[in-house]
Amino acid sequence: MISTIDSLFGVHEKGLIFRSKRAEVLASNMANADTPGYKARDFDFKSVLSQLGEPASSIKRTHANHVSFNHTPASLDLAYRLPTSASLDGNTVDVNAEQARYAQNALDYQTSVRFLNGKISSYLSALRGE
Repeated sequence: MISTIDSLFGVHEKGLIFRSKRAEVLASNMANADTPGYKARDFDFKSVLSQLGEPASSIKRTHANHVSFNHTPASLDLAYRLPTSASLDGNTVDVNAEQARYAQNALDYQTSVRFLNGKISSYLSALRGE
């Protein structure tokens, strides 16, 4: 018997949260394309998502009052992107590359939404006995 939302939808729920956060980061990069000295930032979505599937074996709660391990967008380690071309003002944003990354992220987000919508529809059909 299914007992939690996590077992119903897997990592897709958290994936949507991280895709949304990545869209914010990429939009921030594009908004600062003309800011002198601004360094483009991003995080590796695949590594974050792979960590979601694995239990935190190295972090164990030994007392009920300890803080539990949780992957949230606030805990992301944003890294600076290596610039593809030099800029005189020190800005590392490549607008065309950022737009391509943003578009790919939006497509991936939409794919997850459609997958979840299909799962929900199939569960509703099962509940109705169709």
